[in-house]
Amino acid sequence: MQKVPVITIDGPSGSGKGTLSRRLAQHLKWHFLDSGALYRVLALAALRHAVALDNHPALEVLAGHLDVVFEQESKRILLEGQDVSEAIRTEDCGGAASKIAVIPGVRMALLERQRAFLESPGLVADGRDMGTVVFPNANLKIFLDASSLERAKRRQAELKEKNIDVSLDGLFAEIAARDERDRHRAVAPLVPAEDAIIVDTTTLSIPEVFEAVMAEVQRRDLHPA
Repeated sequence: MQKVPVITIDGPSGSGKGTLSRRLAQHLKWHFLDSGALYRVLALAALRHAVALDNHPALEVLAGHLDVVFEQESKRILLEGQDVSEAIRTEDCGGAASKIAVIPGVRMALLERQRAFLESPGLVADGRDMGTVVFPNANLKIFLDASSLERAKRRQAELKEKNIDVSLDGLFAEIAARDERDRHRAVAPLVPAEDAIIVDTTTLSIPEVFEAVMAEVQRRDLHPA
């Protein structure tokens, strides 16, 4: 087990891992790693620097020299000194990030950057390979899942709150395509760790998921004193 405790929350897009991870980190007063945001920042940097998404060598170099800062207090994400917290959350950026994430050299370049988030008193890491690759010795591994239709509905609701209208069918297709890439990529595919606790959130509310995971946190004596 890690000397500094780690809780990993893995799962596909729309499973609720981001919401759960942030809430856990806030409750425990631990650090928080949104690994998906790191890939989104890289995708945005590639778009801004006109690096083609199929130019693997150039993307690997860009990943190795990515000028990004995650401000823990303000929650802002800075790319080359500019706040891109909202810019990386677009559907285009998410799609590009999913394509970049299948490149082995990119994943290797970002591996140590992700591990650098591990600081006392603890870390909640949100992603797709946190428990299998990035923190294989984590104290607690959670894998969230939900039906593709439910995940598409959740994403549609999120976008509607931002006054962005998208079709449910279109989102469903995008999620299916992203799942296919994530689950079948050659390096670090989206699969539960062998020792992960799998939670199907399809019919569960956010408080219900949080309570279920917190029960396991307390059982393992990871909660704050």
